[in-house]
Amino acid sequence: MTGAERRLWSHLRASQFEGVKFTRQFPIGGYVADFACRSLKLVIELDGGQHSGSVTDAARTKLIEAHGYKVIRFWNNDVLANTEGVLTRITEEIAIARNNPQIPLPRGRG
Repeated sequence: MTGAERRLWSHLRASQFEGVKFTRQFPIGGYVADFACRSLKLVIELDGGQHSGSVTDAARTKLIEAHGYKVIRFWNNDVLANTEGVLTRITEEIAIARNNPQIPLPRGRG
């Protein structure tokens, strides 16, 4: 894991963040998502500078979304420099996903 992945995972692991279960390195349609909440169909991808303007990332996002997931992306730099801001954005996406009638709510923790 990169430093940014370690930092974000320290907040997401063990269903400690918003009571939501995230999985690390989750395979979806031939790709491996950095982090995924299967119950809310939410994927979090972290990108380093090598991803700037990447056509591959757009194709990857499209394929993951074709499997019913919403993909949100953050720069590694943002995770390291503004962790609270990134967590706030993830919290907002969790709230949106929880209110989406297309996603069946899990029993217990998601």
